[in-house]
Amino acid sequence: MADRVKEVATEEAEKIKSLTTAAARSGAYLYPIRGIAYFVSHRALWKPLQSKLIPSMTLGLGITIAMFVFTYLPQAAIMAFTQGPLAAASAALLVMSESSTLFTVFSKTFLIEDALVDTFDGTLVAKDTTNLVSSGRQIKAGGDPIAKLGKLIKKPFAKFAPKALIRYLLYLPLNFIPVVGTIMFVILQGRKNGPAAHARYFQLKEWNSSQRTKHVDDNKAAYTRQVKFRIAEDLANHTSFGVAATILEMIPIASILFSFTNTVGAALWASDMEKGHVDEYGTSPQLRESANKAD
Repeated sequence: MADRVKEVATEEAEKIKSLTTAAARSGAYLYPIRGIAYFVSHRALWKPLQSKLIPSMTLGLGITIAMFVFTYLPQAAIMAFTQGPLAAASAALLVMSESSTLFTVFSKTFLIEDALVDTFDGTLVAKDTTNLVSSGRQIKAGGDPIAKLGKLIKKPFAKFAPKALIRYLLYLPLNFIPVVGTIMFVILQGRKNGPAAHARYFQLKEWNSSQRTKHVDDNKAAYTRQVKFRIAEDLANHTSFGVAATILEMIPIASILFSFTNTVGAALWASDMEKGHVDEYGTSPQLRESANKAD
């Protein structure tokens, strides 16, 4: 039995190693960074955020303070037995993640869902992919990209699914493993958050499950040999994007801002896909060149 456990653990470690290599090679982790730069330089995209900023920041601040007051010390005390001097930092990271998750649940369900959709669609319009957006909403003449957005034809994005919270709770104990556990936790969260970032894109494309699978097969060179991917099970490049986006959205209070910049980044990536500006790795070659220069 012990040998079997060791074998499975080794296999999983190899899969994570392969996934990490493929994710880094894709350069998709730079799209959230591009999203920040593009959002800052295009003031029209600020409108959806501005309309939700005060209530969202109030919600985020309240959740974060409450979580640190009531859960930080108990979790730090438990982690002290497994992580020693690293317990304080690991517990803080864990509470930040928990706060971010709760904020995501409440804000995206009750406050900012429509604003994120407007941001995603507005970015596509700004990138001259209006024909794609027009399949999901009415487009007005004139004005800035956000002003052009008319009535929604298709209701976008699924509401927060209970299974996502259940999955999060199942991953949570990983944080009790020093360093490695926290890294694995972020990666696993990113693997699920990455594909979710393109939910609106897939909806605008009107792709069903089989078409999404074909999309993955058409870009199979972007994935490692050891790991088999479907859109429902994660892509190497979506994981790369998802991990970067997850880390940004783990920052207390500022997570509201990064929810919007990550949406912009996802839309920029979708625009590159739509225009055929991606290669066998599923991302823009120029973006990957930037990543290589940074290395």
